[in-house]
Amino acid sequence: MDPIAAPPETAKPRPPVRRSGIFGVPVSIVIVACVVILSVGLIASGKFERGTVSRLEGAVVKRGPLRIVVSTRGNLKAADSVSLKSEVEGRTLILSLVPEGTHVKAGDVVCELDATLLVEKRFQQTIAVSNAEVALVKARQNFEIQTSQNKSDIAQALQKRTFAHEDLRKYLEGERASELEKIKEAIGLAEEDSARAKDRFDWSKKLSDKGFMTTSELQADQFAHNRAQVALQQASRDRDLLERFQLPRKEAELRAAEEEAARERGRVELQATARIVDFEAEVRTNDAKFQLEKIKLARVEDQIEKARIKAPREGLLVYAQRDSDEPPIQEGTEVRERQEILTIPNAADMIVQAKLHESVLKQVKTGQSCVIKVDALPGQQFEGRVAFVALLPDQNSWWANPNLRLYRADVVITSGTSEIRPGMSCLVEVLIEDLPEALFVPVQCVSRRGHENVSFVVEKDAIQMRTVEVGRQNDQWVQVLTGLKENETVLLAPPPAFGPTPDSAPDQEKAPIPVEK
Repeated sequence: MDPIAAPPETAKPRPPVRRSGIFGVPVSIVIVACVVILSVGLIASGKFERGTVSRLEGAVVKRGPLRIVVSTRGNLKAADSVSLKSEVEGRTLILSLVPEGTHVKAGDVVCELDATLLVEKRFQQTIAVSNAEVALVKARQNFEIQTSQNKSDIAQALQKRTFAHEDLRKYLEGERASELEKIKEAIGLAEEDSARAKDRFDWSKKLSDKGFMTTSELQADQFAHNRAQVALQQASRDRDLLERFQLPRKEAELRAAEEEAARERGRVELQATARIVDFEAEVRTNDAKFQLEKIKLARVEDQIEKARIKAPREGLLVYAQRDSDEPPIQEGTEVRERQEILTIPNAADMIVQAKLHESVLKQVKTGQSCVIKVDALPGQQFEGRVAFVALLPDQNSWWANPNLRLYRADVVITSGTSEIRPGMSCLVEVLIEDLPEALFVPVQCVSRRGHENVSFVVEKDAIQMRTVEVGRQNDQWVQVLTGLKENETVLLAPPPAFGPTPDSAPDQEKAPIPVEK
C-alpha cells in the first residue's frame, strides 16, 4: 500500500506574476514557500478537515505468518570454470578471438595474441644459440689439445729427470772410476817410459864414456829421458786435478742436473694443472652460455606457442569481465600477462555472486536456504543455499563509494540449472526466519524519534503518536512486539507537523494531534 500525501486545500487561482520576482527571488518560488508555511501553520494549530485525515490514512496492522528474508542482487557464475589467461610476458594485443557463446572442443584455438616481436626475437636467439655452440665446441677442442700437450710436457720432464738420474748413476758407478783408472794407467805408462828412458840414457852415457856412442846420440837419449820425466810429471798433475777438481765438479753438475730435472718436472705439472684449469673453466663458461641461450630460445618458442590459446576442455566460451575503466575483451584489445581473457564454465554447477550490505551482514549465515529469481526467466524460481560470506568488505565497492560497505556472498544453486547461463543477473532472497504468528506493519509505518521507534495511529478525531517495540524485519514488513494492535490504521509516513526531538522532551510532545471537525 503506497503512502498517502495530505496537502492542504488552500491554493486558489492567482494572476500571472512577473518574472522579475521579489528582491531578486522568482515569484513562483515565493508562492510555493508561502503555501508550505501556511500548511504547516494549519497543521500545528490542529486545523485538519476530516477529508484531510482520510487522505493521511495508511496501512492496517496485520497478524499472521511473516517470512523474514534478506534480498540482494547478484550475477550467475559457474562454480567450476576454467580460466584462460594471457601467458605472454608483458603486454600484447588480441589478433583474433572466437565469438562469445561459441561451443568449443578441447584443443580448439580460441584466441591468438600478437607474437610478431617474439618471432623476431626467436630468429635473433637462434643465432645466439649457434654462436654459443661454436664457442663451446672450440673451448672443448682447446681443452683436448691442452690435455694432450700437458701429457707430452709432463712425459718429457719425467724423461729428462730419468736421464739426469741415469747420468749421475753412470758417472758414480762407472765413469768416475774409469777416469781414475785412465789417469792411473797414464801415470803408469809415463813411469815406465821414464824408467826406460833413464836406463837408456844411463847406458848411452856409459857407451859414450867408452867412445862407443857419439855425442849427438847421447844427447838424443838424454832428451828422450827428459821428455819421459815431463810426461810423468804431467800425468801426475792431471791425476791431481782430476781428483781434486774435475771429478767432484762433474759429480756436482750431474747431481744439480738431476735435481733441476726433478724441479722442472714439478713446474711442468703445476703449469699443466694451471693451464687445464683455465681451459676447463672456459669449457664450463661456454657450456653455461650455450645452455642459457637454449633456455632463452625454448622460452621464446614457448611464448610463441602460448600466443595461441587453446581450449583445455569442451564447453561454452565466455569473455572475461573487466573493470568499467578498461575496454571490453575484443580483437585489438591490449592485455597484460596473467590477465584473464576467456572462461569456459561448467553449466552443470552454478553459483550466484551477490553483495550484502553491512546492515544485514549479521543476519546471513552459511547454510541458510535461498530463493533465486533470474531476470531472464520471469516466473521461475530456483533453490539455493549460502555457501560463503566474506569477512572483509569488497575493495571495489569501497573504492567506488568510501561510505558504502558491501560484503561478497556466494550462493550455490541446488535446483535445476539447465536454462540459466553464466552472467545473468538475478535476485537472491535469503530466508532468515519464518514467524508463524506475528503482528506486522509496513516498514514505512515506523519512524525514528531520538532513541525510540514511533508510529502514528489514526483514531477518530486525532493522530496518536505511539512508541513501539519492533522485532525482525524484511524489505517490506517489520514485526511489532508492543505499541500497536491488530486492525489499527498506521500512517505510512509521519504527518507534516512531526519533528524529531531529543529523548528529554516533555511528555506533551506525545499528545494527540487534534483534528477539527
